[in-house]
Amino acid sequence: MKLLEELNQSQRFALGGVLVILLPCFFPALFTPLGRAFPSVFSEWNAPKPRHLQLLKGALQLQSSDWQQSDLWSPLPNQGWKSCVESADTPSLPKDSQGYVQVFLDGGLNQQRMGICDAVAVAKILNATLVIPHLEVNPVWQDSSSFTEIFDIDHFINVLKDDIFIAKELPSIYSWSTREYYATGIRATRIKTAPVHASANWYLENVLPVLQSYGIAALAPFSHRLAFDNLPTYIQRLRCKVNFKALVFVPQIKELGEALVNRIRYPPIEIRDGDTEYLQDRTDESSNKPRARKFVVLHLRFDKDMAAHSACDFGGGQAEKMALAKYRQVIWQGRVQKSQFTDEELRNQGRCPLTPEEIGLLLAALGFSNSTHLYLASHKVYGGEARISTLRKLFPLMEDKKSLASAEELGNVEGKASLLAAVDYYVSMQSDIFISASPGNMHNALVGHRSYKNLKTIRPNMALLGQLFLNKSIEWLEFQKAVLNGHKNRQGQIRFRKEKQSIYTYPVPDCMCQA
Repeated sequence: MKLLEELNQSQRFALGGVLVILLPCFFPALFTPLGRAFPSVFSEWNAPKPRHLQLLKGALQLQSSDWQQSDLWSPLPNQGWKSCVESADTPSLPKDSQGYVQVFLDGGLNQQRMGICDAVAVAKILNATLVIPHLEVNPVWQDSSSFTEIFDIDHFINVLKDDIFIAKELPSIYSWSTREYYATGIRATRIKTAPVHASANWYLENVLPVLQSYGIAALAPFSHRLAFDNLPTYIQRLRCKVNFKALVFVPQIKELGEALVNRIRYPPIEIRDGDTEYLQDRTDESSNKPRARKFVVLHLRFDKDMAAHSACDFGGGQAEKMALAKYRQVIWQGRVQKSQFTDEELRNQGRCPLTPEEIGLLLAALGFSNSTHLYLASHKVYGGEARISTLRKLFPLMEDKKSLASAEELGNVEGKASLLAAVDYYVSMQSDIFISASPGNMHNALVGHRSYKNLKTIRPNMALLGQLFLNKSIEWLEFQKAVLNGHKNRQGQIRFRKEKQSIYTYPVPDCMCQA
């Protein structure tokens, strides 16, 4: 007590802070009820343990044969299709535009990418001038990146100059038509009733009169607002042209992406300068440049949004279940219908995203060895490094943006989800093989783009894997045999688009012709 009396007020506060921090260490039982009461705070402290120990043991013990490795890495043969994005019956540009079309696009990078393609098509349908689309601030990642920060605007305009009118910004007479203007009241020039997958006629009947009356029409919301069927061939091919030709990333994204690819394929040279050692990138002129290494890109979307929305059990115990249920209720307020089903029902239907552990077991079963160079394309993994540890044990040569690039190189994209996703997209298009742990916009965009380029892309058989992972007694060899049989025709073979399916995921036959 005498000691406490001698301490001044600031010293007492400091001592009290230390005691608060140390209390859970000395009296953990006191904090157990609190953990149950507030799972969103405490659940992620508990590192998830491997759920498939028997399979993991088998994967770590057994290595793939040379023939299996050779077959895995062999590129796709020519499948008899070629790029076809120009159309002979495309109407020429009229002398005058009907007015200006604005679109406000929400979602992440790849949802916005598809929205841009649709916006060009709608401008063509209306014979209107497209104002460079406005990308909304992403509510999840809080990213305010603009079109010009992601895509090369001059290239975009140049590629489409014979197809539609494009304006970088509105003329001053329409400067009042802003996002803020439409957020403050009902406006005659805003179209917010466009149905999902609207027809071309809908736009002619509902948007063209607004253009003719006011000279401008603002479309918001606009995601998925144009049909994939019953459109003229020239409109479909124009969408393909935008997606595969007009939308290229700005130089800084391409340069960073190329640097990452180069460092995966050609490890940097160790340079000694006196007592100092540093790494130097190899260049095309390097006399000792080794043979290029092959690599796989794994798109691992396993963030908290994905985990919560799936309504699946990921092995984090009751605390994790409660945390995800609470998060799901706060964000979607009871609108997630999948939460009505059990984990077993969802897995049997293939509706649960693969965990890092499960995608690692899939890759090992397909024949990828622990010497495989793996690039991890992801934003933030729910559960952090602890969740990835089993995947890293299977594939110790795993890299990502942060392990390959310096803090200075990442400075212009750090904290900007769309720019980071653009870098991952670029690297994914350069990889020998691409695989995604769960369906989603990035998965769909890259499956379509790589199909257009005839690049090997593995599509996990989610229903089969869900059933296999539910079988806790399955042995490694049985699991591997089932995986190999279930993925023979899921490695980039051409698939024709069916009715209502996306042209951006299935580019045949709309974007491609038989060679």
